[in-house]
Amino acid sequence: MVVITILFCYHRIMNSSKGPIAVFDSGYGGLTVLQQLTQQLPQYDFLYLGDNARTPYGTRSFEVVNKYTLEAVTKLFSMGVHLIILACNTASAKALRNIQQNHLPLIAPTRRVLGVIRPSAEVVGSYTKTNKIGVLGTLGTVQSLSYPLEIKKVAKHLQVFQEACPMWVPLVENGEAESPGSDFFIKKNIDALLSQDKAIDTIILGCTHYPLLLDKIKQYLPYECTILSQGEIVAKSLVNYLKRHPEMDAKCTKNGKVIFYTTENVNKFKQTAGFFLKQDIEVNYLEL
Repeated sequence: MVVITILFCYHRIMNSSKGPIAVFDSGYGGLTVLQQLTQQLPQYDFLYLGDNARTPYGTRSFEVVNKYTLEAVTKLFSMGVHLIILACNTASAKALRNIQQNHLPLIAPTRRVLGVIRPSAEVVGSYTKTNKIGVLGTLGTVQSLSYPLEIKKVAKHLQVFQEACPMWVPLVENGEAESPGSDFFIKKNIDALLSQDKAIDTIILGCTHYPLLLDKIKQYLPYECTILSQGEIVAKSLVNYLKRHPEMDAKCTKNGKVIFYTTENVNKFKQTAGFFLKQDIEVNYLEL
């Protein structure tokens, strides 16, 4: 049954020629990445898919995140997409490598899935003076150790300290990002991170929801700390990737359009996405 399913998907995937660049997230956080992508690459078409029906991914097992992410990737490929950005740190941490190494060769050998962790790891060393890096992320991202592992690959001299922030995503998605109640959790997690080493001077926001909390995060950090938000980093990395891979660039449609999909209630997504994007959007339902 598994072999038949893969072959069926492969047949459907191979039938499309060009398509938009897909941005996939477990919910709304990837919209902060999408914003930067559309600014850096305004001529390109983008398709955003939020798996809101099954969010959050951050507390789920490796097996479940792999299953959900693979289902989304396969669906997006069948819709004509050639390049997918996993704008979800948890999916990038728990599923990306498995999909790249074990599934793409079978279902879509000429297509690509990229994550958000590697681009951040590649540039973080140019910001620090103390060589002490902090990472704020979901429990799943922190437990995966993806940031320490990726950073060590490109800059072995850097020390990486992590802190899981399990309440930050619910605060954002429930519209509490600017409420006084969010201060308690933000200060608590930042204090816990800095207590590991007072010399931490560069902090990666290892979740795409966290830029919505940026103003409050700054309040509880020493002024000399540099905060790296992934949207701009990922966007610049994609621009560079497309320049280095003209064969992939040629497969991306360029009409300046953005299409939104959610696996949950369309009206709910539209309302919350408007908070992220500061504009009204049209949303489509997609079943995985």
